[in-house]
Amino acid sequence: MPVPVPQQRAASAAETAHGTDLTVLVIEDDPAGTFTVPELPSAAGSRIRVRTARNLTEAARLLTDDVDCILLDLDLSPPAGARAEGREDGTGLPHELATLKYVLRIAPRHAVLALTAEHDAERAAEAVRVGAQDYLFRGELDGRLLSRAIRYAVERKRADTAQHQLTESRLRAEENARLERGLLPTPLLEGSDLGFAALYRPGRSRALLGGDFYDTVRTPDGTVHAMIGDVCGHGPDEAALGVELRIAWRALTLAGLCGDQLLSTLQQVLEHERQSEEIFATLCTVDIAPDGRRAGLCLAGHPAPLIARRGRAAHLLPYDDGGPALGLLPRARWPRRQVELGGSWSLMMYTDGLIEGRVGPSGTTQRLGQDGMVALVDSRLDQGLGGEALLEATVTQVQELNGGDLTDDVAVLLLERDESRIHRRGGSAPRSRPAQASPVGAQRPPLYGP
Repeated sequence: MPVPVPQQRAASAAETAHGTDLTVLVIEDDPAGTFTVPELPSAAGSRIRVRTARNLTEAARLLTDDVDCILLDLDLSPPAGARAEGREDGTGLPHELATLKYVLRIAPRHAVLALTAEHDAERAAEAVRVGAQDYLFRGELDGRLLSRAIRYAVERKRADTAQHQLTESRLRAEENARLERGLLPTPLLEGSDLGFAALYRPGRSRALLGGDFYDTVRTPDGTVHAMIGDVCGHGPDEAALGVELRIAWRALTLAGLCGDQLLSTLQQVLEHERQSEEIFATLCTVDIAPDGRRAGLCLAGHPAPLIARRGRAAHLLPYDDGGPALGLLPRARWPRRQVELGGSWSLMMYTDGLIEGRVGPSGTTQRLGQDGMVALVDSRLDQGLGGEALLEATVTQVQELNGGDLTDDVAVLLLERDESRIHRRGGSAPRSRPAQASPVGAQRPPLYGP
């Protein structure tokens, strides 16, 4: 039979402030009436009020929100269910400690003092091991000792509770971090001659994953497919939906879908998985031909990628004929535009967190925007930066212009091709590096010389 557990308070007076009055509930059954609670002295302007219960049923009724500590007589007979539990749980505890276990169950957030006879020190120590904060002997009990023991028990319970909550919080954070790290993508580019780099900074505090998502794969025909997207919102639900869309995109791409057919299927996934019909996602997909000189581009309400070619200023790819964001229109279409890339190039795909940072004096509402981002990236290319170094420098400068961390998620993906290197290698392909949440490490040789 389940033990009734009274509704517990969020925090007692002793848990929220020092120097406040305390209430102790004494649970003891002394038919001879020889046990009395000594007068408790006040300390630092606070008093200890005593409430007495003759059995556990009465104790459950008196266990209200203002009780801070329980003084339990270990000689008190336990309920029948608690007595049986003490024999059957395999602990070998005497039935008197079954009473203590019963009280700990109905009062999990209260401090408990065990009261026993002087010759029963072993049982008293066992009571502390089971869960009591301290024990007292009846024959040595006086007001000053009891007052100090009550205050100590309350403070120790507060410390134990805080430590338990801290440990639980740390374990949850570690578990979430492991989960989110496992959900970050690893590019499948084996056999490709393209350089790859990525940077990911979620807007949520202490998170590794946000609503932005990206991925890159190479299909058996040699085509390199890249994608970047953004689910509206910043919470864990949006992050989970972003992961679902990324995994669906990879599976559909490896199955041979591309362009409008792929985006239409992704929209169906979004419509079935989203928590609200107001949720939508923007998306940009690029499929680069095996020779690396041309690509197909599809935009679903997403900012157009930036391209930089040797000897030419960086600029945005065409974006005037893109389709709507996924989840906005039931029968939308997304045209695929053919783009000439050339021999040597850098293609940067990004989410709007990169271009919505503020610029100018503190308090201004002016945004960096796409033009500001293009100019910023162009200046970094002139410095000879490429790969991860280019992405790190770009995002760092955007944050400096913003006057601090960006509030929105930021994902940036960079693909590079250097035709002269490919020719020097005789067409051999380098190993692609895995994506990282915050890439660090040695700078790659720059694609563009000074």
